[in-house]
Amino acid sequence: MTEFVETPIPGLGVRYTMTTRSDRAVGVVIHHTGRRDLVVYDRADPDAAEASVELTEEEGRALGDLLGGSRIVERLSDLTHHIEGLVIEWIRIDDDAPVAGIALAEAEIRADTGASVVALVHGEDVVPAPGGDDRLTPGATAVVVGSTESVEAVRAILAPSASAS
Repeated sequence: MTEFVETPIPGLGVRYTMTTRSDRAVGVVIHHTGRRDLVVYDRADPDAAEASVELTEEEGRALGDLLGGSRIVERLSDLTHHIEGLVIEWIRIDDDAPVAGIALAEAEIRADTGASVVALVHGEDVVPAPGGDDRLTPGATAVVVGSTESVEAVRAILAPSASAS
């Protein structure tokens, strides 16, 4: 049975790699944003990509179906991790969020909800431990930590259209 090696990439997502019978390392990087990178690694340097193709979440799923289905339960961009009452969630900031475009301190998310924004992800750029002056840019992803209730309260603020459905 083919085994995948799962490697968390802090602030970005998860990398899954396997070695084929012909001794080639191939893998998929699943970003928290849903993007997938299909990667063929260099034979001499297993951390260097020889070739890479960027796929949308939908394209990645279609390719997985074509190849015979996934044996890995993929993580969604709004994956919730539960660790004894602690919830960590990636929430995309909607264009119509009432705090879209304003500074984190001005949004008063922690004061209003009890949850903390511990990182902001803007495409490939990650702002770990954002300061009060960092902006809640529409389309960016906020990494939020708190209780289930407090994180849901943040979701209602940052992604009101997703919370309404």
